[in-house]
Amino acid sequence: MTVEIVVYTIAAALKAQEGGADRIELCDNPGDGGTTPSPGTIDVVRKNLGIDVFVMIRPRGGDFCYSSYEFHAMKRDISQCQKLSVDGIVLGILNPDGTLDKKRCKELIDQARPLKVTCHRAFDMTEDPFQTLEDCIEVGFDRILTSGRHMQAVQGLDLLAELIKRANGRIAIMPGSGVNENTVEEIVSKTGAKEIHFSAASTTDSLMTYRNPNIAGMGSEEGAEFKLRTVDPDRVRAIRALAEKAAQASA
Repeated sequence: MTVEIVVYTIAAALKAQEGGADRIELCDNPGDGGTTPSPGTIDVVRKNLGIDVFVMIRPRGGDFCYSSYEFHAMKRDISQCQKLSVDGIVLGILNPDGTLDKKRCKELIDQARPLKVTCHRAFDMTEDPFQTLEDCIEVGFDRILTSGRHMQAVQGLDLLAELIKRANGRIAIMPGSGVNENTVEEIVSKTGAKEIHFSAASTTDSLMTYRNPNIAGMGSEEGAEFKLRTVDPDRVRAIRALAEKAAQASA
């Protein structure tokens, strides 16, 4: 069982490794579902982790239909990732009609080699998941991160199982979204997944002892600047153990 942890900070990356993750997906901006982190963050994480580091290549939140300017930014971000010796990247570009933008995805994948490339949950926003599966294979993606076209993977089990069956080893299908202690056994046992993606998220308190009483929150959530998102290593270990138990039981 391959365990990938999505992380948004340097501290969280270190905690994911401590918990026994095989790979991290390094992102920025959790509120937007993940965007490209800074080169400085990528560099520090890469130099301090001994596990695989995959980096999100996404220039903004919102949809996955990008302008030519955004596309060129993605190409430059991939070049930076190659210089910083990461192991893989995560991306996805769609056409307005809900199909995979095969031309531009292939251009980015070809540029990225020999890095591994994952198609992220843009997959879940396409009109035809089975055609998109074949398109992802055609352009060279190594894996697809998907929730089975639902908010959480446990709601998309039938589609996830069918995707894994149709993929037949040609591409990895990695369930993600809502994978936790309560859902992972069912997800693994009912889909046959060999890889899982989750956050094992927790929060820690800020080290700040002074807190301005006139400002309740810098952003939309009150007090959020004093809650630091990280990863709980114990949760990583626990969820992995449950996943491996389910995989062995269904073998």
